[in-house]
Amino acid sequence: MARRRDERIDHAVLDAVSALVREVGYPALTMEAIAARAGTTKPAIRRRWQSRQQLVLAAMARDRIGLEEVDTGCLRCDITGELEALRVGLEDPAFGPVIPALLADLAGDPRLHEEFLAVVWEPRRRTCLTTLRRAQERGELDRSADVEFVMDLFAAPVIFRALFRHGPAGPGFAELVADAVLTGVGTAGEHGLPGGCPARQRR
Repeated sequence: MARRRDERIDHAVLDAVSALVREVGYPALTMEAIAARAGTTKPAIRRRWQSRQQLVLAAMARDRIGLEEVDTGCLRCDITGELEALRVGLEDPAFGPVIPALLADLAGDPRLHEEFLAVVWEPRRRTCLTTLRRAQERGELDRSADVEFVMDLFAAPVIFRALFRHGPAGPGFAELVADAVLTGVGTAGEHGLPGGCPARQRR
């Protein structure tokens, strides 16, 4: 009969990963340090996770940093709350700063890249998609709108600012993004809307 897996070791290892990433950063994270912090051995860890990348993915999936489900009955309120949670989460050393280096490590491993999308990114996308679909049912969002595309319009500025740090993204940024997407940033002038675009008029 197979020996039962000790979940206490699982929790201790993932706790160690989360703590060490915050302390030393993802590039300096080692299996030796994780084993020492968790009070276990490298072989015990390897029986559960084959690589450092898998460990980090498991910790990120468990911790759900930057993921918050909001349902106030108001699209603007819900989206702002979810974007703010994402913005704050991307400032966490165990999440935002890890993503670029982790994705670089996963670039040559399609299976692990798919795992990253499934366990780390998809839950955040699913939460936003649920919010947008509820808004469509309430009539706050055009029923013909491509919610996948709209979701990317909301999330992209927050992620872009967090990764490249070319501009401020402090408190209030999530609200700014939500308002810009929901109301639009063009004007009704000569070139502000598609109907006034000279290229479209020549078609």
